[in-house]
Amino acid sequence: MPIHSYQPQQGHRLPHDPFKAIIAPRPIGWISSMDAGGRVNLAPYSFFNAFSEFPPIIGFSSSGRKDSQSNIEATGEFVWNLATRPLAAQMNLTSAAVRHETNEFELAGLEPAPSVLVKPPRVAASPASFECKVTDILPIRNLAGRPTHNTIILGQVVAVHIHTDYLTADGLFDMTRARTIARCGYLADYAEVAELFEMHRPSCGG
Repeated sequence: MPIHSYQPQQGHRLPHDPFKAIIAPRPIGWISSMDAGGRVNLAPYSFFNAFSEFPPIIGFSSSGRKDSQSNIEATGEFVWNLATRPLAAQMNLTSAAVRHETNEFELAGLEPAPSVLVKPPRVAASPASFECKVTDILPIRNLAGRPTHNTIILGQVVAVHIHTDYLTADGLFDMTRARTIARCGYLADYAEVAELFEMHRPSCGG
């Protein structure tokens, strides 16, 4: 099978950079935060994931020092909200580059819900939300050791909120019922979780 190979620093030689399309689907970091003055921000980040189960640690990467990062640096708190197909258009609205004082909840017509242990509100309609307190804010460096324009923000989940409509009788979170969405690279590509299949980890024989 023919292989297209390239070194990123020399260019990909394709009509569009395939990097984000290959690393896909990626969970969406729909992050709500609040600045020191109490102004609320809500923004999606396509570089997001979970990094530890015990304790539960999630994180996202900000390209450039955007409002979310500035707010989190000032307060040490944020909330992650699950993005779903019914909320996709509103989530997309919150990605707009707007003035710092703009409340994206109001911009997107989203109802906020109060958090319990942190100040930033949750997206009330989201099937699941995590309240987080920051553990690390790390500049991403290149091979030469120089900081890039990217930062990783990690937070420990201190409270979890799940709409019970999305819990099965067995107590499992049903992501197909929630219709979880993910980024799939390029400018406008998303995927919806509509079907799952099971694979069980093999046991070690001996």
